[in-house]
Amino acid sequence: MNYKELLNRTSLLISAPAKAWAEIVNETNRKKVMSEFVYPMIGFCGLSVFIGTFIGNTAGVSAFQIAMTRCCATFVSLFGGFFLASYLTNLLGKQILGREDELELNQQFVGYSMVVAFVLEIITGLFSLSILRWILQFYTVFVVYEGASSLMEVEKKDLTRYSLIASFIIMVCPSLIAAVFDKLSLIVN
Repeated sequence: MNYKELLNRTSLLISAPAKAWAEIVNETNRKKVMSEFVYPMIGFCGLSVFIGTFIGNTAGVSAFQIAMTRCCATFVSLFGGFFLASYLTNLLGKQILGREDELELNQQFVGYSMVVAFVLEIITGLFSLSILRWILQFYTVFVVYEGASSLMEVEKKDLTRYSLIASFIIMVCPSLIAAVFDKLSLIVN
């Protein structure tokens, strides 16, 4: 994995989504997004949350357990959220666009569209900015809109509706998985 390329792709998706999606369209291996973007970003998110738990923590000996639990919750929510969002976006393409099953294309689309969620998770893992996180999360709509236009080749008449629904799916799925994980971890404890 090339960390410089990962950083360049991340910054380009956030600063100039149209240019980034134009580069992504030319990728021939659609599964590359998982091993070269999604998994490393999830790893950085987990590491950020793990380290951030120790900053200003006065829990003493139980701080490590809290850090591990938060790290696992982050990992599970992003990992599960990615696959759930990919599946639901695939169904969305079948319903709205009348397309065939294109799971790999949807995984590529969702993986790169989650860039805002990944970056915000890394930042809020280290610093407590939860309200700002929810406000900035809506930048995902712009990233998804650009990706739907170029990578997914959604027609102009369906672009806004598709982008809004796909953005909702991409923003909500990790939160939904996190809520389920939190409930299950409470039951287990």
